[in-house]
Amino acid sequence: MKKRIIAEVIVGLALLGAAVAGIIGWYSERGRVAEMEAQIAGLQKDEKRSVVLRSISKQMEDIAFQQKEISDEQREEALQQKRMADDMRQSAEIERQNALEAQQKAIVSEHQAQDAREVAESERLMAEHQRVQAEFSKRVADTLSYIALGRSLGSVAIAEEMSGNTELATLLAYASHLYTTRYKGDVYYPAVFQSLLLTSKGMHSYPKHRGAVMCVYDLPTKEERIMTADSYGTVMVHQKQGEKLVSKTLFNDSKYDFRSAYVNKDGTFFAVVSRSGDLVCFENGSYKTTPLTGLENPMFVTSLDDNILLVASNNGLAFYNIKEKRVIASRSLNFRITCWSRYNNLPILFDDKGKQHLVKSTNEISTSQNPVSGRVTAFASSKNSKQQVYGMSDGTVYLYNERTSKVTKLVGHLSRISQIKLNSYKLLTSSYDGTVMFWNTASEKIAPTTMVTTNSWIMDFCYDKKKESIWIGDQDGVITDALLSVPVMVDVLKKKLKRNLTNEEWNYYIGKNVPYESFINGKEVKR
Repeated sequence: MKKRIIAEVIVGLALLGAAVAGIIGWYSERGRVAEMEAQIAGLQKDEKRSVVLRSISKQMEDIAFQQKEISDEQREEALQQKRMADDMRQSAEIERQNALEAQQKAIVSEHQAQDAREVAESERLMAEHQRVQAEFSKRVADTLSYIALGRSLGSVAIAEEMSGNTELATLLAYASHLYTTRYKGDVYYPAVFQSLLLTSKGMHSYPKHRGAVMCVYDLPTKEERIMTADSYGTVMVHQKQGEKLVSKTLFNDSKYDFRSAYVNKDGTFFAVVSRSGDLVCFENGSYKTTPLTGLENPMFVTSLDDNILLVASNNGLAFYNIKEKRVIASRSLNFRITCWSRYNNLPILFDDKGKQHLVKSTNEISTSQNPVSGRVTAFASSKNSKQQVYGMSDGTVYLYNERTSKVTKLVGHLSRISQIKLNSYKLLTSSYDGTVMFWNTASEKIAPTTMVTTNSWIMDFCYDKKKESIWIGDQDGVITDALLSVPVMVDVLKKKLKRNLTNEEWNYYIGKNVPYESFINGKEVKR
């Protein structure tokens, strides 16, 4: 029984196992079927995808063929364009070569043209230079011709004035100045200047003194007043009224022999020294005489400062106090003084031994050697031009340049130089030969122009206030007023002109080749 049960159990178990195995196999098979179905489905999808891909590939292939055809066409077109570009490049290269050849030819032509231009410019410049030279030569010739004409007219004007033909002389003198200034000639050329001086009546002489006029001073007052002193002991003050010289005698005593004078800055005080040994001082309408004891033949008086006068004689010096009105000091000298002047606003004395002495105070005198040899009789200097001028006893004038120490000899006067005035480069000298000469010390060649000529020794002269004229004192006691300003003379002539030159006068005196022009009514031609 038990075996039966066991068998049944075993069979049951076997059946159960088979059932379980079947169920398991069924499930297993079912999984494989599902997997295969899934694979089939995947394959179907792959097949569909493959179909799609083949379709796409076919389309891509078609597109590729189309693109290949397009590419072939483009390549062919590119080849054609390349061939065209090669042809064009070849043509361009040929054109470039032609252009280079043309450029080279152009450069050669330009160089040839430049050479031709340079030759033409050189010829033009040469022609222009020749033209300028010709014009310059013509201007020089014209200038020299007209300057010579001006000088000739001046000489003729002098002759006409001396013969009494004043009207014609005035016209010719004016023409002389006109052509001289127009062509930049020298208006101080003797013929030109003298014709202006004569026809303008620029010189007047007044016999005022009995003795030689030893000193002439322009008084520093508002009115134009001149103080003079002579060798006969007369001191006078003069004032010009028109062509007259009104004079007043301040002092007159024949025992005095006045030689030199000093005037202070405002003209309220002046002093004259007498060779007799006296100093006469004038102030406030009165005068005081002071004997200069110990001085032999006093010759010069000047200022040491605003309050001290220096009096020099043959053998010594005296110092006079203006306020105290007395001699405060004196000193003897071992040399003979030949003249005095001023240098750097101090008195300077020249002796007969070739030395100069600068008086700095009552106790200090600086002595040095003259830069020129001979006896000095007049001296002047200029701070502006740095020049010194020495006038000598034989009439020689020496110009000394302080910058270079160069000495220039100026020849013109015939006898002793009596006075010198130097205003920058304008030099005036007077002499016993009766002349006053003008020198331009800035010129390379310094030549004199005789400004004034008298018949007597010129002892002294001074400028007027405007420096337009000079006052001259001579050995015969005559005072001369001489106009020096050319513009003033010309203004006088303009006022005197009453007519023009006639055609006949023009042709005779000036010349047919010179264009006629009017000298009056402001119609003169300017060139």
